[in-house]
Formats: sequence, structure tokens, C-alpha cells
Amino acid sequence: MQSELLTQGFLISLLAGTIRTSVPILFTALGDIFTQRAGILNLGLEGIMLMGALGGFVGAYFTNSLWLGVLLAILVGTLFSLIMAFLSVTVKANQVIAGTALTILGTGLSAYLYRSIFGVQKLPPQVEAFPALKIPILGDLPILGPVLFNHNILVYLALGLVVVTYLVLEKTTFGLSVRAVGEHPRAADSRGINVPLVRYLCVMIGGAFAGLGGAFLSIGFMNTFLDQMVAGRGFIAVAVVIFARWNPYRALGAALLFGGANALQLRLQAIGMPVPHQFLLALPYIITILVLLSVSKKAEFPAAYTVPYSRSER
Repeated sequence: MQSELLTQGFLISLLAGTIRTSVPILFTALGDIFTQRAGILNLGLEGIMLMGALGGFVGAYFTNSLWLGVLLAILVGTLFSLIMAFLSVTVKANQVIAGTALTILGTGLSAYLYRSIFGVQKLPPQVEAFPALKIPILGDLPILGPVLFNHNILVYLALGLVVVTYLVLEKTTFGLSVRAVGEHPRAADSRGINVPLVRYLCVMIGGAFAGLGGAFLSIGFMNTFLDQMVAGRGFIAVAVVIFARWNPYRALGAALLFGGANALQLRLQAIGMPVPHQFLLALPYIITILVLLSVSKKAEFPAAYTVPYSRSER
């Protein structure tokens, strides 16, 4: 057993798996950075990811185009997130309750729609997943090649969006508006910033990214749609954002941490590690709880976090 853990093949498999399994969390966390920086806590990401996973799979299955599936997943995620935006911004409902309800709705609705479209089959329908793209020259490097430069296009897209998210939030007028709305919505309003519009847009951006994260699971990783396939990744993404303190680069590191825990439990099960598989399956969630406990007292949330804004209230 120890000899299997120390092999180069095990290390490469673990590190490459860490990157792949972190991608759906990373996509969702990057979008949720916009949402949380604008002062909205969206606990409905789990349901949005499931709807995005279904939309991506249905789109790819019936059009024979993976990219159309991705676009449909983004559209579904964006539209489904409008429910959260309406409840939290317009209705000013309790955001924890609204997000929990959205997750329950997405979980049930995605399962119902899947069975309505495909029926009950012994073998679930599948699609051809995005192929791995080996980067010339870099892909041939020992160890680093198969770990970093031999993934499908969605993995590279996720890594590129880390930079884009940082630039948008820190170097653009829109990013400044997002931060102002999350910190001092009344001051932002007095400067002519449309607070409800910015919050709507940020929730929708979060939904689009969550839909993309769901699509990665269904057509970029598992090649099919399964009930509960998101398996808590939406909630982990929320934890990642808090742990990263709303910084995209830190979010990448946190996503890799959770992805590594997931990849490790899969590899340990594959080699027959004499540890109860229930413990291994719970490992990513145990890490999530420990991380939240460690950062909850230190996290500096936006001043208007989860606080509804009304121009008429003084």
C-alpha cells in the first residue's frame, strides 16, 4: 500500500485530478465573488449548478454541440439566479431562507425535468465530453506536463477567468461600483450608482458562473447527468469565497485545496486504502467545516453583507 502511494504515477494522477475536480468549485466561486462583494449571500448555488448541469447536458445531447450545451447552461444558470435576485433585492426576503429554497427547487426541478425528457432508463444517456488538449512542448514536460498542460478547454477557461475576475473587480468602473454597493449602498446611490441594478447583475453573473460549473460536471467531466451530482459543491463554493476573502487568486488556491481533498479520497479508494469509504467520501466536507470554523471569526465581510437596501429607509 505504501509503495503505491509513493509512486510517480500516483502523484501525477492525484495532482491532475486535483485540478480537474477543483474546476466546478472554482467556476462557481468566481461568480459568487461578484455576488458576495455586492452584499448578497446566495445559498442557492447548489440548485443553480444542478440546473446548469442539466441544461448543459440537454443542450449538448440534442444539438450534438458541446459549446451550445455550455451556452445553454450559462443561460439556464443566469435565468434561474433571477429568482434569487428578485427575492433578495426586490422582495428583500431573508437571503438564507431564499437561497435554501432555491437549492431545494433546483434539486427537485432538475430531477423532474430530466425524467420528463429522458424517462427512466437502465443506462443513462451520455455525450462525448470535451477532449483533453495537450499544450505543445509544455505538455511533454515530465510531471508538470500531464499535471498542468493536458486538460480539456474548460479547465483552461476556468484558470483564465481567475485573471479576468480580478481585473474586472479591481481595475474597472463596474468593479468599483460592485465594491461600493457591498460596502456603502447609500453612499453609492448618492453618487448615481443604481444599487438594485448592480446587485441584480452580480447575482446573475454568479448564476452564469454556477451554470458553467454545473456544465463542467455533466459534459466536461462525467459525460452524463445524475441526480445530486453537484454533491455540495455549491455550498463549498460559498465557503471558498469566504475563505479567500473575496480575492480570485485566493479562491483558486482554496478551490484546489477542496479539489485535492476530493481527488485524494478517490485515489485512496481506487488503491484500496483500508479506511472506511464513508470517511473518505466525507473528507472534502470535513475540510469545509474546519476551514469555516477557522476563518469565520477573522473574515471581514462587506459592510452591507446580507442587508437589503431601500432608498426610502433612512
